[in-house]
Amino acid sequence: MNGVFKALGHPARRRIIEMLRDRPMLSGEIAAAFDMSWPTITGHLTALKDAGLVEAERDGTSIRYRLQISAIEEAVAVLLELMDSVPKTEPVGKLKHEQ
Repeated sequence: MNGVFKALGHPARRRIIEMLRDRPMLSGEIAAAFDMSWPTITGHLTALKDAGLVEAERDGTSIRYRLQISAIEEAVAVLLELMDSVPKTEPVGKLKHEQ
């Protein structure tokens, strides 16, 4: 699970996830949306794939990426579990403007 959160720690990777929510995309389509070198984009896609967030399949000479919903759902479930385990605190007092 740490790999999932680490992969989601970079804004470009979060943007790729957002793009793949609409539909599977070829690597060239993904790369065209960024002002980054091809090796940098490939590194981001590899990080997402290694974390289990996307799956890659060869399509001729290209690679098509699709979102792995189960990995996203599991990450959300962990976050919700963490939020539930945080003790709720009672308000200490009224804010100055409430008095």
